Amino acid sequence: MSAPEHPGTPAAPDEAPDEAPDETPAPTLADEATDTAPTPAARARRARIAAASLLMAAAAIVLALRLASRSSVLVVGVYGLLLILCGVVIELSRRGRTRLGTYLLAAGLAAALVMDGFVLS
Repeated sequence: MSAPEHPGTPAAPDEAPDEAPDETPAPTLADEATDTAPTPAARARRARIAAASLLMAAAAIVLALRLASRSSVLVVGVYGLLLILCGVVIELSRRGRTRLGTYLLAAGLAAALVMDGFVLS
């Protein structure tokens, strides 16, 4: 009778391993070039993030200009909600929900423009 083998003990030299070693070829430069190119979905996410960031900066500038001319809680509310919505769209785009982010961005911008034109004027 032989002694029971422990999991940490190496296999005897006359025994063959259960599995053959993985013989996958090493990636070439052509493979690496295709791996680093952004996919259309990644480009769409970056475009939505850039659009929401630009809209966020524009909303902050308009908020500052509106507050300089007329200080109102409605102005802060409308443009503050637009700033929050832009942040939500950036996070949605980062998580891959670009279509939903685009719809929210368009609806939020339209609502802010309507509020600015009719309510704040």
